Amino acid sequence: MTTTFPELLGAGETTATADETTATAGEILGRCRELVRPALADTVGRLHPWVAEMAAYSFGWCDVGGTPAEGSGGKGVRQALALLCAEAAGASGEAAVAGAVAVELVHTFSLLHDDIMDGDQTRRTRPTVWKAYGTGPAVLAGDALFALAVEALAGVDGTGAAPAVRQLSAALGDLVRGQADDLLFESRPWTGPEAVGPEEYRTMAEHKTGALLGCAAALGAALAGAPEPTVAALDRAGRHMGVAFQVVDDLLGIWGDPAVTGKPVHRDLRQRKKTFPVLAALSARGPGAPAAERLATLLEESPEPESLKTPESLKTAESSESPDDDTTRRAAALIEQAGGRSAALEEADRHIAAVETCLESLPLAPRASAELRTLLGFLVRRDI
Repeated sequence: MTTTFPELLGAGETTATADETTATAGEILGRCRELVRPALADTVGRLHPWVAEMAAYSFGWCDVGGTPAEGSGGKGVRQALALLCAEAAGASGEAAVAGAVAVELVHTFSLLHDDIMDGDQTRRTRPTVWKAYGTGPAVLAGDALFALAVEALAGVDGTGAAPAVRQLSAALGDLVRGQADDLLFESRPWTGPEAVGPEEYRTMAEHKTGALLGCAAALGAALAGAPEPTVAALDRAGRHMGVAFQVVDDLLGIWGDPAVTGKPVHRDLRQRKKTFPVLAALSARGPGAPAAERLATLLEESPEPESLKTPESLKTAESSESPDDDTTRRAAALIEQAGGRSAALEEADRHIAAVETCLESLPLAPRASAELRTLLGFLVRRDI
């Protein structure tokens, strides 16, 4: 079964306002990466050479040892948001390059540390930084990128530096809160008064994923000189975008096509992640309640994959310690029967609609506004 969001996002990669822009999401992202790359490379180049190499590796610019590479360093969604929101506020994208560099550095810093905490051994088809260089060096590289991000904003000319740093600091505080909650969710029970509920998950997702997207949008507008109400509204739009993205990612983690996602089918179920479809299914009432009860029993009886929790234990992990294929297939079926899949789709739709409401409330430049909608479609229009 494949579900998309045609009623909100249109049928193609471009938006309905084709008279304003015919650019695809790939073209928009490519243009923004090209604009930001020189400043990003210059900023990374100020690091200690070894740390700079690890940073360059994480961006896909080189292999281990520093040999130049042509690999992907990611889509650059956050840097694109910063530039597009500056343009939407009536300025040139160049006005927001410092903000784009800062959010891209913070995003990469968070990925380096997330990979360590989650024990992920690959990212974008290559070994993660901790796997390639070691855990300690990866932590150091992440710390360096965080410091560089603050430095990039502190160097903004005029009176915009202090507010920009405050905006980034607030987003970082939320990101850490979201990551802390996500880690603590692992040790909480599936059912009962201490179980994680969908509302807690929404808050976690807004903090962990939405805060930096909101920060990127807000920084772009602020550096372009937009008024505070516009900055705040774009921050809200980015946060809603982040929750929608995270929920769609959760759906892909259970039902996504490995050929599209690059991840094994039912990966999140094998890792026993408390994702939105699972939590919504467990909280089902009415017709979905019997399936919810069977799902709870199955999850409580399946083995806890302790080996998946730290990089050190991953070195001795055995696949038999995680739920087997039959268990994950049964779990996926029960989640769908209990309504977890449909609830997640509805949740994503609500946040997409909230983004649209934010954008419609603002006097934005038409072309940039259309490109923001194209970018939104790119983020959430994935087959599930």
